[in-house]
Amino acid sequence: MISLHSLVEAELAEPVDPRVSRMADAIAAEYPAAARAVLFYGSCLRTSDLDGLMLDFYLIVSDYSSAYGKSWMATANRLIPPNVFPFQHDGLAAKYAVLSQADLARECGPEARSVSVWARFAQPARLVWSSDPKAADQVAEAVAKAAPTLFRLTLPMMDKSEPAPLETWKAGFALTYGAELRAERTDRSSNIVNADPERYDRFGRVTLDLLASGDKKPLAAPGEMARLWRRMQRKGKLLSVLRLAKASGTFAGGIDYIAWKINRHAGTEISIKPWQRRWPLIGAITLLPLLLKRGAIR
Repeated sequence: MISLHSLVEAELAEPVDPRVSRMADAIAAEYPAAARAVLFYGSCLRTSDLDGLMLDFYLIVSDYSSAYGKSWMATANRLIPPNVFPFQHDGLAAKYAVLSQADLARECGPEARSVSVWARFAQPARLVWSSDPKAADQVAEAVAKAAPTLFRLTLPMMDKSEPAPLETWKAGFALTYGAELRAERTDRSSNIVNADPERYDRFGRVTLDLLASGDKKPLAAPGEMARLWRRMQRKGKLLSVLRLAKASGTFAGGIDYIAWKINRHAGTEISIKPWQRRWPLIGAITLLPLLLKRGAIR
C-alpha cells in the first residue's frame, strides 16, 4: 500500500510554470545563508494564467537569526510566525511567508500552536526550490503530517462513525476557517475539496488507513475535542489579529494588500484612508471592528 509520505513527495514534485520556479529561485537568493526550501501553494496552483494574481510561497529557513541577523524581524518571526513579505519577479507579484524548519515540522503536526500552517499544507503544494536533497526530504516529512493532523482533530467532531474522506476534508476545513479571521465566503471549504475531489479522496483514504493502523494514539473523545476546538478558535482569532498587525509593519503596503484581499474574497469595498497608510499598525487594528461589523471577516 502506498504511504502518505510517498503521496506527498510525488505531489510536491509535480511541475509548475517556469516563472514560478524562477521566482522561487529569486526568493531563496535573498537569503543565501538560511534558505532551505521554497513551497508554492494556494489558489494559483489551479490556474495557468498567473498575470494579475498574487502568488503564495513559503520560504523555509534553517533558523531566523541566519535569515535576518540580529534584528527585530528575527524576534517577530520567532514569537509570531510567520513573517510575510511582498515580492516581484518576471512581471509577477507574490508574497512569501518565512518559517524555520523546526517551526514547519511543529506547525504541521498536532502540537501546532494554531491551525494556519497544517490547514494550508493539508492542501496541495509544490516544492519549487530546495538547497539539497536532505532539505527536500525534511519538508516532505513535515508536510506529510498535515493531513493526519486535520483528520485527527476533525473525526471526533463528526456525527458519523465512519465518515467518507471528502466529508471529513470539508468538515475539517470548515473548522479551521472558524479558528482564524477569514475573509473567504462560507462555502469556501467545500469549494477547495470540489476543485479536486479525486486528490482529496486518495489522500483521505490513505490518511484514514494510517490513523486506523494503530501507529498513533487514540482519537480524543467528542466532548474533549469540542473543548479543544473552542480554545483553538479563541487563540486562532487572537493570533490572526496579531499577525495582521505585524504584517502591517513587515509587509510594505501591507494594509492595502489586506484590504484588497478582503474585498476580493468577501465582495466588500473597504477603502484605506491616508492616515492608515501613514500609521499602518494602528490602521490595521482600527480596521478590525469595521470588518467584523460588515461580516467581511469571521
